[in-house]
Amino acid sequence: MNTPDINDLNKSFSIDSNQHLNFKMGDGGIPLVEIENEFATAVISLQGAHVLSWAPKGEADVIWLSTDATFAMGKSVRGGIPLCWPWFGAHESNTNFPAHGFARTVLWTVKQTQVLDNGEIQILFQLNTSTLDETLQAMWPLATLAVYKITVGQTLTLELITTNKSDEPLTLGQALHTYFNVSDIEQTTVSGLEGKDYLDKTTGFERKTQDGNITIKQEVDRIYLQTANDVVIDDVKRKIKIEKKGSLSTVVWNPWQEVANTMGDLGTEGYRHMLCVESANAADDVMTIAPGESHTLRVCYSVS
Repeated sequence: MNTPDINDLNKSFSIDSNQHLNFKMGDGGIPLVEIENEFATAVISLQGAHVLSWAPKGEADVIWLSTDATFAMGKSVRGGIPLCWPWFGAHESNTNFPAHGFARTVLWTVKQTQVLDNGEIQILFQLNTSTLDETLQAMWPLATLAVYKITVGQTLTLELITTNKSDEPLTLGQALHTYFNVSDIEQTTVSGLEGKDYLDKTTGFERKTQDGNITIKQEVDRIYLQTANDVVIDDVKRKIKIEKKGSLSTVVWNPWQEVANTMGDLGTEGYRHMLCVESANAADDVMTIAPGESHTLRVCYSVS
């Protein structure tokens, strides 16, 4: 897909009143959209429809982005809210395919921007797999339409709608791989997953049960199962609430120091200030979508 012209994007979709939405060229020659209203600011990359920042007015950024993040066409970014789609983790039959799919490394098309009646700003992105190059279509031959609706206000609401445009069922794995900005990972707890079973990647996906709140004192990489309820991240200075629909799996990840040092793009001591809590359809929760049918993953973040 060719990189869209910034002037054309602004002519068609910019908002300039009491609320602002404008496009600019970002690092690596990748277009960005910057949003500001009375409630919050946000920055979104058109590559991957990747939210890089969301900061309610008067608050530190809720979203963590690595100080060593690199921006290049076709490369994933460390931090923000990457979209894992249309599979989560390694591809089930071909390990040469990119982990977590290709949605986060391709340009999405802007379809609509608007100011809602309550003053929030909404932007709608679209990815049609039938328009992708031959290499990507070989990875995912079923015609599929993804629509991603991002609403920026005092809360951040994300809706990822996948429609099966083919004539056979498709199996969908996905996640909003959100990196949250925390003041100190060792002072951070996660509640809402008590008593839930999880698959522990650090011990070969051994099945375990969560006892009490989650604390992070070492590498954590877990898929929590049958999790429809709200989750709260408490980093002492504030609480971040995660509400979701269309997801029964939650991924919690922090690489800790040893793994972080091998990654190269997490930044100095970056692991101490990030925590991924991902609303997902993974493991037991992958979705089968019949021809012509859709699935919606909806997540809302709020801060107190």
